[in-house]
Amino acid sequence: MRAVITVIGKDMVGILAKVSAECSNHNINVLEVTQSILQDMFAMIMMVDITKSDIPFTEFAEMLQNAGNEMGLSIHAMHEDIFNAMHTI
Repeated sequence: MRAVITVIGKDMVGILAKVSAECSNHNINVLEVTQSILQDMFAMIMMVDITKSDIPFTEFAEMLQNAGNEMGLSIHAMHEDIFNAMHTI
């Protein structure tokens, strides 16, 4: 099972490190990452494998959202099935 994590906000040191550390802490493998910096805005999309996660996905998604709030970022995690359903006609 996979999930998509999006991060948007003002660029600062440690964004990728913070999100990937949260993944690592819960045995979630980062499969792909794309990121861009547009002037001073940071945007990132990660595809992660949640198959071996040690916590429920909803708890992980909430944890990321809270970490984003602390850093002044918008961080969302969405299960791949929901992501695909939202983008299918």
